[in-house]
Amino acid sequence: MSGFYKNILKPLLFRLDPEQAHELAVDALTLLSETPIVRPAMAAWNRVPAAAKPVEAFGLSFPNRIGLAAGFDKNALCWPAFEALGFGHVEIGTVTALAQPGNPKPRMFRFPEHDALLNRMGFNNDGAEAVAERLDEMPGPGERGIPLGVNIGKSKVAPLDEAVEDYRISFRALADYADYVVINVSSPNTPGLRELQEETRLRELLGELCRLNGERVSDQGKARRPILLKIAPDLTDSQLDDILQILVDLSLDGIIATNTTMAREGPFEGLQEAGGISGFPVTEMSTRIVARIAKQTQGKLPIIGVGGISSPETAQAKLDAGATLVQVYSGLIFEGPFLAKRIASSLARSAGDFE
Repeated sequence: MSGFYKNILKPLLFRLDPEQAHELAVDALTLLSETPIVRPAMAAWNRVPAAAKPVEAFGLSFPNRIGLAAGFDKNALCWPAFEALGFGHVEIGTVTALAQPGNPKPRMFRFPEHDALLNRMGFNNDGAEAVAERLDEMPGPGERGIPLGVNIGKSKVAPLDEAVEDYRISFRALADYADYVVINVSSPNTPGLRELQEETRLRELLGELCRLNGERVSDQGKARRPILLKIAPDLTDSQLDDILQILVDLSLDGIIATNTTMAREGPFEGLQEAGGISGFPVTEMSTRIVARIAKQTQGKLPIIGVGGISSPETAQAKLDAGATLVQVYSGLIFEGPFLAKRIASSLARSAGDFE
């Protein structure tokens, strides 16, 4: 199947505008999601061997270590299809409180010679209420074959001083449908968003969302949702250490490292296009961040490693650095839809995840 993708399907898709190709893929996967016989059959076929032990992290059980990063399925349209492709979890979003069109097009660019993407999408999505309504018609927590993460971010029109309320709206709308919730303060494509990684603002934001999470349990009798923070790869060690202290103080459940980079190094040094770069150029910096998190927290904070994963070897490097789970996005574009099965099976064997 990988040969079919690389030799036939990929060349056809790469003739299209990147965003047009993405929309075509979402449409196809939405159709697969809604096909009652084919999807379960594919999920059984692409599942890691039955003898493999599930991976336990932040109170959830994952059938394998490989997940889909946020950004592919922004509106919860096609996420069930990814179990059929061999993924162990899926993260939808980023979803904002308000529906928004995102940044002007073109806003996604391929660099196939470097296995890299650049995007400045700007959190284009249908908004928290619409996504919640869609999820309400789909299998909920405890009814899915794989965990579903919901990634939330700040609406572009919300001033930084109103960011906490903006995230609060999204959390309240979507937490019931999530297996875990990700707080995205690290996209480079919403003006001012990364300022929420600053210590005072971040402590206020995460503290309020943790409080709301506690209310769900104490006042509403609902299940608590694990909360994770997604960070940028461009943080200094000092900035990262400050963030980790906040996560420890608030007993946050985990961290996702990392988002796209604003760095313009090597072949991208003269690149004038705005946006974040993902794929191979992020590999080393994200792995370094994962390693520092693991060291500074003594391996006690679960880490999802993201950035430049396109093979079992690059995934293993994240695990060796201290990650518990990994996610792909750009690698899926360059390597094809069955990348997850290939990586998941390899990781299960190498990690000794067999009973």
